[in-house]
Amino acid sequence: MTGPAATPKIRMRGVRKAFGSKQVLDGVDLDVGAGSSMVILGGSGSGKSVTIKCILGLVTPDAGEIEVDGVNVLKLGRRDREALGDRIGMLFQNGALFDSLPVWENVCFKLLAQNRITRAKARDRAAEVLAQVGLAASVGELSPAELSGGMQKRVALARAIAAQPDIIFFDEPTTGLDPIMGAVIDGLIVDCVKKLGATAVSITHDMASARRIGDEAAMIYKGRMVWTGPAATLGHSGNAMVDQFANGEREGPIQMELRR
Repeated sequence: MTGPAATPKIRMRGVRKAFGSKQVLDGVDLDVGAGSSMVILGGSGSGKSVTIKCILGLVTPDAGEIEVDGVNVLKLGRRDREALGDRIGMLFQNGALFDSLPVWENVCFKLLAQNRITRAKARDRAAEVLAQVGLAASVGELSPAELSGGMQKRVALARAIAAQPDIIFFDEPTTGLDPIMGAVIDGLIVDCVKKLGATAVSITHDMASARRIGDEAAMIYKGRMVWTGPAATLGHSGNAMVDQFANGEREGPIQMELRR
């Protein structure tokens, strides 16, 4: 394929990041196609979260390039970087809802903070988005503390899509949920992302979730992407490292390092 259609939505090349003497990212290369769903896998401390933080601009890489729609975001000025941020949604691992605000304000927090919507219209917008994640408009009047874990995840998903972003990041979206609710959340993620036509990047340790929400998957190990391929092949990819991780096998090329 040639031409603009071949330009990845997100492209990383040679991205490196160290914190003190610890090299967390050691030359990360990754392509995420427009409108696709990429799942990033890897053990604790492998660099998954730092990879996403570099794309979001929360962490500045020591070297490398990160492009969104062909533009190197590391060279953007503050105003252009903020404009890019307006196009991005995020579902945090723990939901990260504001306890002091009712659900409807949580859902439309970004729109309200940027004066992109009036408070009156925000209630209607929140009700509309809550419906997309299977929640009644009346839930908008509740506080986060009144919600179950599954409902909090749904509200967090509603907040992630409320501003109609074209890129959405999901950080361990099924953490803390039982298997059935995890499947429900995954189904909602797939439906919402497809409805928006958005590009999705997820971090997860849940292999069932990875297969459900991912079109493609990538595995990071010791700061490098060691494999990319169809998410449906996780567990039988033909890559010993990936299959060991996906199948949760003790024996294999990945060995747990003991702390001294």
